[in-house]
Amino acid sequence: MFKIIPFQKEYRDDTIFCILLAKDAKGKIPRLNEDLLDIQKNYFEKNDIFYIAVNEDNRVIGMLGTNTVSATDMWLKRLYVKPDMKRKGLGSALLTAVEEYAKAKGIVTVHTRFSDDYNEAPYFYLSRGFVEIERNEGLRHLIKNIAEF
Repeated sequence: MFKIIPFQKEYRDDTIFCILLAKDAKGKIPRLNEDLLDIQKNYFEKNDIFYIAVNEDNRVIGMLGTNTVSATDMWLKRLYVKPDMKRKGLGSALLTAVEEYAKAKGIVTVHTRFSDDYNEAPYFYLSRGFVEIERNEGLRHLIKNIAEF
């Protein structure tokens, strides 16, 4: 069981812990992206959202943020799920929450980009209606027209 909520400051340290666990599980050097050090400033104050998934023990188990780039286009940022929580519907629930938020803002197209070494990402996004539009220098760019759904 989990709930999806907008990020709150009291979850900052646990959010960081979740990110580091997710990156470590992928074999990545666990570093924090600068935008994650101040989620309020880098997401909410820019009229974007950053959702976290919290389990029944009140621990952060996943997250997903947005970056609105125009009146109709939004990028997904920082989809992380704790390794032991994968394949339990958490990523899909976070994506659904973001898509609902995007539709309410009038967004038509949601974008995502990830490197080729994120092996699970293509299966996740393609199974949720995204289509690949570009592959360049080890990066894959996928989009989803949410006005169709």
